[in-house]
Amino acid sequence: MSIPQPISEHELILQVTQGNQSAFGLLFNKYHQQLGTYIFRLTDSMEMAEEIVQDVFVKIWANREALCEIQCFKAYLFVMSKNQALNCIKKTIREQKHQTQWREEEGCEEQLVLQKTEIDNYYALLDIAIDHLPPQQQRVYLLSRHDRLKYAEIAQKMNLSRETVKKYLQLAVSHISAYLENHSGVVI
Repeated sequence: MSIPQPISEHELILQVTQGNQSAFGLLFNKYHQQLGTYIFRLTDSMEMAEEIVQDVFVKIWANREALCEIQCFKAYLFVMSKNQALNCIKKTIREQKHQTQWREEEGCEEQLVLQKTEIDNYYALLDIAIDHLPPQQQRVYLLSRHDRLKYAEIAQKMNLSRETVKKYLQLAVSHISAYLENHSGVVI
């Protein structure tokens, strides 16, 4: 019974270039553990290291015809693996950055919804406060704040003195401020 002679790496690579799957299996068995350890040191991730080793050997098999041009297979293998690892690290960093941005955007959207709710509540309280004003103060306030009329214009429209309009507006603002402060802690 003859013992199979160990073949050189060069001969093994030649057989791989010709599509010999057994030779490819031997090549894989010879390097996959060293390569996995090397990649793990670069990535600090066993999962990523295993994936990269598989990807590298899949690429080697897919491009096996080009292996005959390589002078030092081990160096080629480790450089190819390092490049693949760096690409995976960059991809992971990009994905983490996108996830962080997404979370920040989600947080901003939640904050905007919260702010809109607070604003809506504020305006609802403001409307209630205005509704609680005596009729003359309410009308002066609305003409001033909503219609943007000046004291003289309001006085003419309501047939009041300018000073009375000014006093009604001061009382209205004071009442509204007190109401908002008592009901929400908001001061205008």
